[in-house]
Amino acid sequence: MPEEKDLLNLIERLADQEHARWSRWQQHLHDQCEAQKDGSLVIPRRLVDRWNLQICTPYSRLPEHSKESDRKEARLTMQLIREVWPESADPEQERE
Repeated sequence: MPEEKDLLNLIERLADQEHARWSRWQQHLHDQCEAQKDGSLVIPRRLVDRWNLQICTPYSRLPEHSKESDRKEARLTMQLIREVWPESADPEQERE
């Protein structure tokens, strides 16, 4: 079991990773929007419809490419956890 200081370090690293993930998404979102003269951004209707559908779709019903995108993010999280808690199991290696 990791020590308290290791867990606090892990929390900071996970928070840093989450901020980077959020920043990538926000940049993607901004890149898709239409800039207005006043500096505001408008999300095109087709993207609002698509993203609303994704928001309402449970993970189990997502298409495989969307699931793999979520797995990629989960793998990054697992990598940080293993660095702090190396004895934690890696289910993907166990399947191989």
